[in-house]
Formats: sequence, C-alpha cells, structure tokens
Amino acid sequence: MATLPHPTVITEEADRAFLAIALQSAVTNVELGGGPFASLIVKGDQIIGKGVNRVTKDLDPTAHAEITAIRAACRQSLTFQLPGTVLFSSCEPCPMCLAAALWAHVDRVVYGATRVDAARSGFDDLRFYNLFEMPRQLWSTPVVQVLTPNVMEPFRAWQEKIDRVPF
Repeated sequence: MATLPHPTVITEEADRAFLAIALQSAVTNVELGGGPFASLIVKGDQIIGKGVNRVTKDLDPTAHAEITAIRAACRQSLTFQLPGTVLFSSCEPCPMCLAAALWAHVDRVVYGATRVDAARSGFDDLRFYNLFEMPRQLWSTPVVQVLTPNVMEPFRAWQEKIDRVPF
C-alpha cells in the first residue's frame, strides 16, 4: 500500500488521498444497504477511526458516519478528545456531526459533497442548517426552558466533585 501524506502538512494531495478512501467507503456502505456517507479520523498518516452511516441499520438517528468514526477513534485512542487529528468525510457534516467534531477537538474537517448535494439526494441536512439560522420561536419543534428550584443542582454537584474529569 502506498504511504499517504501526513495530514498535518496541509496539502491538497493529502486531502484528496484520504477523501478518496472515505468516498470509496461510502459507496461500499451503499452497496451493503447503508447510507451514502463515510468518514475517517486521521492522526499523522494513520487512520485511527473509520465510520459509515448506520442510521437505518442500527435504528439510531445519531449513527452518522462522522459520529461512528469519532467513536471508533476515541476508543482506539482511549480518550474523548482528538486534538492533532483531521476528520475526513464524504459529505459536508450535518450540524450534529459538525458539533461532535468540535466537541472532539479535531484540528480540521475536510469533506467532499456539500449539504446541497445531500439535499438533492433526499437528505435533510440543509433543513437543519436553515432551521438553526431562524429564531427558536419560529421552529416547528418547541425548545423551552422550565425553571425549577433545583435547576442548578447538577452543576453544583459537578463543581464540588474533587475527582471530576474536565471536558
């Protein structure tokens, strides 16, 4: 197998090489009955996590390719943060996956197809991007805060916990 370029040295060649792997994985996933999405987490020149869309296979709306790749990379790395890594995705990550990449502290996100391309194929990522640009009071799904006397109790417990693991 050919040696792939080191992704922290940002080159179009490295991006294309890793993206090609994600794209082929996405095509294979479609052939196996999954969605047309695949992702990789790369550290140095090594793939440390691979993921494909498993939403319908696992009956899990969060089992997007990026999420499954992040989960695999975190298990491989024995950590919940992935600094020094690059997320390669066959398609522009949806808002959930983009947020997960930010929570994971990946250094960079590289994708192929766009949210508009996904929408043309029947996926509703674009709808969520558009929704997040609107004020919440216009959303079709209400998101409301209910204040109770103990609403801050979990945070007090967290702040008082001596052996907590910071995020």
